[in-house]
Amino acid sequence: MTYRSRESIDLPEDRGCLRWVLGAPLAAFVYLPAAYLCQVSLTLRPDGPYDRIRDDVLFTAHACVVLCFAGLLLTAVPLFHRTLGRWWYAAPFLLASVAFLRGQTA
Repeated sequence: MTYRSRESIDLPEDRGCLRWVLGAPLAAFVYLPAAYLCQVSLTLRPDGPYDRIRDDVLFTAHACVVLCFAGLLLTAVPLFHRTLGRWWYAAPFLLASVAFLRGQTA
């Protein structure tokens, strides 16, 4: 009698639904607000170096970086990393880079 090992739970055809279950809330509750904050920080234009809008730009830029960092940490969890893949690191890294640069040049 031959011993058959258990089939792997991580079959590629089984990941489709799990990608939606993990990816949709991550995108909706972390990356979408981060994209909105990045867009707000890019559209606010202070009139001068002492304008109060400058503080708002810095706040939204830093909040975007914090959300992106939280999303990156969550994506680095082994369950997310195995299921979602490496492309999920690109969006928060790009958003955080743009927001950080906007915060530095505000």
